[in-house]
Amino acid sequence: MTNRIAIVLGVVIVTLLLLDNLAGSGENTLFLMRKFADFVEWLAFWR
Repeated sequence: MTNRIAIVLGVVIVTLLLLDNLAGSGENTLFLMRKFADFVEWLAFWR
């Protein structure tokens, strides 16, 4: 991954997080973070 791609990807992620917090009070971000935590626990179990 080049630096340009990493910077663009980072800007897109931060923009989407800001939009979620402004428009929806962060509910979608919280939901995705909880699902990600469950996924990490599931992966740790199979390790």
